[in-house]
Amino acid sequence: MRAGGSRSGAVAPGPATRTMVVWCPDWPVLATAAAEGLTPDAPIAVIEKGLVYACSQSARAAGVRRGLRIREAQARCPQLRDFEHDPVQVNRAFEPLISALEEMSPNVQVMRAGSCALRARGPARFYGDEHSAALAFLERFAELGVTDARVGVADGLFAADQAARLPGVDLIRIVPEGRSAEFLSGLPLELLQEEELALLLWRLGIRTLGDFAALPAEDVRSRFGEAGARAHTRAGGADPQRVVPRIPPQVKESLNAFEPPLERIDQIVFSLRAAADRFVDELMAARLVCTELVVEIRTERGEVRERSWLHPRWFSSGDVVDRVRWQLQGGSTIESALSAPVERVRLIAETVDDSSAHETGLWGSGSDERIHHGLARVQSIVGHEGVLTASIGGGRSPRERQVLVPWGDRAAAGSGAAAIAKTAAKATGKATPTKATATAAVKASAAAAPWPGSLPPPLPTTVFEIRRPVLLVTAGGDLVDLGERGELLGDPDRFSETLSDRDLRALRAWAGPWPAEERWWDARSARRFDRVQIVDADGTAWLLALDRGLWWAEARYD
Repeated sequence: MRAGGSRSGAVAPGPATRTMVVWCPDWPVLATAAAEGLTPDAPIAVIEKGLVYACSQSARAAGVRRGLRIREAQARCPQLRDFEHDPVQVNRAFEPLISALEEMSPNVQVMRAGSCALRARGPARFYGDEHSAALAFLERFAELGVTDARVGVADGLFAADQAARLPGVDLIRIVPEGRSAEFLSGLPLELLQEEELALLLWRLGIRTLGDFAALPAEDVRSRFGEAGARAHTRAGGADPQRVVPRIPPQVKESLNAFEPPLERIDQIVFSLRAAADRFVDELMAARLVCTELVVEIRTERGEVRERSWLHPRWFSSGDVVDRVRWQLQGGSTIESALSAPVERVRLIAETVDDSSAHETGLWGSGSDERIHHGLARVQSIVGHEGVLTASIGGGRSPRERQVLVPWGDRAAAGSGAAAIAKTAAKATGKATPTKATATAAVKASAAAAPWPGSLPPPLPTTVFEIRRPVLLVTAGGDLVDLGERGELLGDPDRFSETLSDRDLRALRAWAGPWPAEERWWDARSARRFDRVQIVDADGTAWLLALDRGLWWAEARYD
């Protein structure tokens, strides 16, 4: 007998963590009723895919149950008010409760909308015991308008969840430590939420979780597999699943509205100082710093000016205020008036990073920050496209890969008209991007695209902005040309970069050709060019391209 008891107890791989679950009954109904302006006492059903997803207590009293078709539910309760299930709305309504719980105890796991879990040890030690901690949580939820929340405490997440959901008048149900298996033994198999397994066990005469837990663990694993073994462990009160805390949402934006709208730049900047301090302090409280800031300005006329600002380290509150002033100023003085009064300024932390990676060095910030600050200030005076920096774009020739991007803008990732338009509009702060910015965005967005036929590394160091016509001739003085199969008609022997026969000089080596064909599907814009690499008598290496019967020098290897 004792051996049999040992065998059935093999379901416990290790001690389960003491867990606390806070559950708000009928939360989808409560959230939907609040959004629709109804009281939770009304007969309400939340519908998903034509079936009842959740219903209120009064609807259940009339016979409405989860899983019923909507017509059957309406037949049972003619006064039923039905609404489509909106997960975003339901989750958003639960967010204040989660935040309130996280203020009282960290490391909260959201199981589903209306239910969350946390380890019981920390709250129990802080509030004195598990019952006091649960009572404090319920009191906080009652302050937020949820008066029927329930708390379950047990060994393991599964047992604690069932303790919170068990019907009864008690809002707090605590299962003593080591008694979770006994508590679960009389509960039905359907609580495992394993329909196929529960149906098969029912056919075998097993009706409760206790009956299932009494089966030998080895036999359950061999018969029902790993999924059955995990369900067997939960049924035995030895749930090894741990609470996985959620990562709290990061504070990423600050919306500042002005009523009445402000007409002067100095007024706006002064009004934003306190908001900028809060914006940075909230990020620091979350151990984050902002490395890319988006400033969105909306005027009384409905105009929206948006621009992205980068920082070599991270934005302080003073940096945020400076960027807003520069964006508003646009080359004028701080006392000047705007074209239209500003009614809203929105600060968005587009890119954040861990604050530990941006600690100030022993001698303070580096010179790169001062350079960035100076160039951004000059740019605000001469215009967004007045200060450009080199970036690598897409293309098959080095000249095409040169892209000049406005200072402070990143090269666009991805391609497509939508991404290009967004990049250009963000860069200029205008609804319609300029031609130069749009062209730069197109080139930058294509940098990551595959370019078959492009020049392999190492790339030339000097790329001519305007390619130069050159001579490439054979030993007999004939112009080097290509045949129908793309082969050179004659070996290159001499080279001149001035198109003069008197400047021809001998070659030390040459390689190629490498053909490239673009837009072959369009007869009007189709283009084919072939490239060769040569080394002249002075030891200088050149990249040449044969385009429409003429040789051109595209770059030089210094």
